[in-house]
Order: sequence, then C-alpha cells, then structure tokens
Amino acid sequence: MRAFAHPDQSRHQPQFFLQRGQVRPHFEVAARAEALLAALQGMKADIAEPDLVAPEALLAVHSADYIAFLSEAAAEWAALPEKGPEVVANMHPSPEMLAQGATLSRPIIGRTGWFTADTACPIGPGTWQSILSAASCALAAAQDVVGGGSAYALARPPGHHAYAARAGGHCYVNNSALAAQALRAAGAARVAIIDIDAHHGNGTQGIFWERPDVLTLSVHGDPAAYYPWYVGHAGERGSGPGAGFNRNFPLPQGTGDDRWLEAVAAAIEEAQRFGAEALVIPLGFDASEHEPLSFLRVTADGFARAAEGLSALGLPTVIVQEGGYNVQMMGHLLERFLLSWQN
Repeated sequence: MRAFAHPDQSRHQPQFFLQRGQVRPHFEVAARAEALLAALQGMKADIAEPDLVAPEALLAVHSADYIAFLSEAAAEWAALPEKGPEVVANMHPSPEMLAQGATLSRPIIGRTGWFTADTACPIGPGTWQSILSAASCALAAAQDVVGGGSAYALARPPGHHAYAARAGGHCYVNNSALAAQALRAAGAARVAIIDIDAHHGNGTQGIFWERPDVLTLSVHGDPAAYYPWYVGHAGERGSGPGAGFNRNFPLPQGTGDDRWLEAVAAAIEEAQRFGAEALVIPLGFDASEHEPLSFLRVTADGFARAAEGLSALGLPTVIVQEGGYNVQMMGHLLERFLLSWQN
C-alpha cells in the first residue's frame, strides 16, 4: 500500500484551544503527523510526497468564498490592530440571525465567525500551507487507487468536521470528502464512506446530505454526550435525493471492541447493500482506550480487526487520517491497522 505525506503538514501550529471554559494547549499538534510518518518509515512503507494541488481543486466539495477565506485569513488578521497571534472568532451567527436573513460581513472578524463553527480551528501563519498539503495527500491517494488497491493519506490537519463552507473541530478542508468526490469523478458510480473516527463525521454528512451517489456511514461516540453534540444521531438519514443514503451508529461512552466492531460490521453490510464501487475510510485513532479525551475504549486489536473487515470488501480504498491525539500511541495503532489490511 502506498502512503502519501507532505512536510508542509507540520507548518500548522495551533495554540488557542478552549475547553470547559479554560484556554489550554491545543491537541492537534504537528507531532501527530511526525509520529505517523515515523511509523510508516518503520514499516518501510512506500511513501510518496504529492505535488501540491491548486486551491481550485478544493472547490470540488467546498465553496469558493470559504476557500478564499482560508487562504487569506492569516494575512488579513495580521493587519488588525491589537490582535492575537491567531485567527479566532469573537462570535458566530446564531440560528435566529440566520433565520432572519443574516449576511456575510467582509471584515476578517466577521468572516471568521461566519466560516467557523467553533473556536477549535485557529488559523496561524502556516495553517493554509498545511491545509493544502493535507488535501493534496488525500487527492493523490484517490488517484492512486483508481485502478484498484488501497492507499493511505497522512492528512493533517484532519478534515471530517469541515462542512462545505465552515471549519470546526480542528478541521478546515474535508480531506475524506475530497477523496470520495475524486473517486466519483474518476468513474466510481457509487462511493461509500465508512468513518471510524470517535467523533461523528458531521462535515462529511453535511456535504453529501442530499446526494444518492455517496453513502456516508459513521461509527462514533453518542453526540448526546460528545462532540459535535448536535448531530450524529441514528435518525439522520439524508434528505431529498439523498434520503436513505446516510447512516449513523452512535455508541455509548465506554464502548469497547465488541460493540464497536459490531457497528463497523453493520456499516460494512450497508456499503455492500449500496453496491459501493469504491471506499473511503476516515481513520481516527481517538476511539482508542489510550486517548487523552477518551469516550470509547477500542484496543489496538480492535483497530486491527476493523482493518481486516474493511479490507475484505475488496474495493479500491482511500484511508484518510483523521483524529487521534495520543502522540505516543498513534504510530503503533497505525502500524496495527495497516499491517492487518489485506489488499
């Protein structure tokens, strides 16, 4: 299996993180990518550095004004008087504002609130370069599997919480959605996304909410008690042409291997019934029992068994790195997952 990684992924160095009313160090650090790359090197994986795609490639799943914001935000913020070191919103438009015709404000403070869902996505001087490099890895991996086989994209920052025009949960550009759309464009009539990150892939769900050609499946901690809090429930099934093409498998806090693997198996069955011709796996290791913000309790054996089941589908597959914040464990978990992959 070929892996794709890019050195620019370490240029994003977020500092601001608000948790339970406290400003604390950010979890989504460059050391995550370094630990995953070291694991790939230790496995003697075939690692390629992709060419950076043009920003226009991100328009396959994102709006033009949002991509412009991401690329321009750091420079515009730097020109503000009395600013902090990173782009962070003062406020976000409320549902009441949106219902009453809220419109986008051009100044950078207004644009930041409009295009971010929370305060977990600070933008610094190197953020845009890392965003572009992560997306480039995902798109290169998708291109690599067009003729069959599997590829791994070391994508950092992660992406599955990013909507078509909104960042959130450490995610700016939806790398997994880009990979799925690239597989569609390359000829796969039906693409399944099986997200096994501990958090619901709400951005991916949102992007494909009204589409019948991409089946979105997510196995995650119950949002009644876990990020993203408001969506990710079992009753969310898509709408319009996409009705019935979204399926969520929320799990209670403390869920371990057996129940988690049952949910993964159910998602695999859904992909088979759908008649998927290609597969994208948003791979998060934050379901691990060793996760610092632990909600689920999946072991390394559990991840290995998930890899066995998912690879048994025998589909062209792009594995896109998502969450996981225990830097000491991530490399080991990636090794167990990839070495258990069967094709």
